[in-house]
Amino acid sequence: MRMSGRPFPSKICYNLLIMITLQKLQKVVDQRTVLDIEELHVSPGEITAVVGPSGSGQTDLLPLLTGQARPTSGSVCIANCNPASERLAFSQQVGILFAEDALYATRSARGNLAFHARLRGLPGSRIDEVLALVGLADHGGVKLDQLSSGLRRRLSFGVAILHQPDVLLLVEPFARCDDASISLLTRLISQHAADGGTVLILADTDSYLAHLCHTIYELDQGRIVAKREPDTDADESALPFKIPVKLEGRVALINPTDILYVEVEDGRSILQTTRERLPTQFTLTQLEERLARSGFFRAHRAYLVNLQHVTEVIPYTRSSFSLRLDDAEGSKIPMSKEAARELRDLLDY
Repeated sequence: MRMSGRPFPSKICYNLLIMITLQKLQKVVDQRTVLDIEELHVSPGEITAVVGPSGSGQTDLLPLLTGQARPTSGSVCIANCNPASERLAFSQQVGILFAEDALYATRSARGNLAFHARLRGLPGSRIDEVLALVGLADHGGVKLDQLSSGLRRRLSFGVAILHQPDVLLLVEPFARCDDASISLLTRLISQHAADGGTVLILADTDSYLAHLCHTIYELDQGRIVAKREPDTDADESALPFKIPVKLEGRVALINPTDILYVEVEDGRSILQTTRERLPTQFTLTQLEERLARSGFFRAHRAYLVNLQHVTEVIPYTRSSFSLRLDDAEGSKIPMSKEAARELRDLLDY
């Protein structure tokens, strides 16, 4: 577990093994119980989501988690703090990504981070670190209105992690994101947990969350009605697994081992198999989720490659790489500098 260096508070909710605790939590509004959660725990290294559509209780839960409201009964403890009464300690330990980006429109990407860095007394070097982490190193001087919605979402995430919090509270983290931004944010969230951090996600649906979260709770009318553990609910590796492709008058079922790579062409994902090219109804990110357990790697924002067919990594310049495949043509797939670094760590070469 990552520690901030501040003294541990002596309070009843302190627990080294649990960073988020909701206990017998109730919120009553106008004599109506809008939220009633018996218990919910999230430990260091875990990514947990609470999902539920509008009216499920999400809008009542968020203010309790951030300390903007107090429960009618029960308790909320996050990073060993009461969010409502220990505001300073809470802000030091917790990073929050709201559904709206909450950025300053007149400032650049760097300017937005610099504003928050000054408030927290952080060095300028941390701004450069975060810009690189969220893939905005080349966009630091770009004004907010010139950034795409996906890049703005990355910047908002950068603000949330700027002070290196132990706990992340993320509301609809992939809202308004393109495939590349979803892929990058997914990797950063996973890395935060792998480093000992704690993550709680609030979302309307579990889209993009099944392969990210350790636990998913379903909220309905203010109550948790189901709990799922996507990684352990079923042994998916034992099941027959195919990628369906809708063709004229039929549906082809493609074995992942026959797929060399997937590329985006004119906004549509195309499967390049050992025999043919097939258009699919899935986005690249959806295919990345489906093919994650089959050894596929996001080499570039527009390419997903089957590592079992890669024979060589070819560096052209310090920031330009390609992957050579084992097909008859010796196809080459472009690879970004960031992906090259990730692949090097993955394969340990």
